Amino acid sequence: MSDRDHRALLDLLATRSTRRGSFTLSSGRQSSLYIDARLTTMSPEGLALIGPLGLATLRSTGWPVAAVGGLTLGADPVAYAISYASAATSAPLRAFTVRKEAKAHGTGKLIEGPYHEGDVVAIVEDVITTGASALRAADAVRAAGGAVAGVIAVVDREEGGREALERAGLDVVSLTRASEIVPLVPG
Repeated sequence: MSDRDHRALLDLLATRSTRRGSFTLSSGRQSSLYIDARLTTMSPEGLALIGPLGLATLRSTGWPVAAVGGLTLGADPVAYAISYASAATSAPLRAFTVRKEAKAHGTGKLIEGPYHEGDVVAIVEDVITTGASALRAADAVRAAGGAVAGVIAVVDREEGGREALERAGLDVVSLTRASEIVPLVPG
């Protein structure tokens, strides 16, 4: 991961995605810090940074993955950016989305996109807080006959999520940590 690109991602996350105040997180926890990574992951600049950084980080793990994906909505742009960045490589990665609940019509699938039974995948996350979303996505992949090599996140909030995932047997890597972002937040 290039230091310049890493710094650019930190700057985007600090200026666009991070706010101080009083917030209730999706986990139900109270926090004085809110990181809405979607404001970065869904922007052209964010996608352009996250794709190559995520791919380089993923390749550095040595995980033999064929696809990347996670629980909708936060994981979607991250998976798509990494997949797109891999398109011109000798080992392109497919992207998939795990629904929060199976469709009640059509095929009733929980996993959408070019996921195949037997795939070894990396679960992606925008922000890890408790690890619950990544665990839910990993469970869906395993139930669909796949294997999970590990989890890659844009931001680790450093609030126990990484440790929860590791206790569940999943390796975790992150592009950034909250402790790197906080000092850069304006105001």
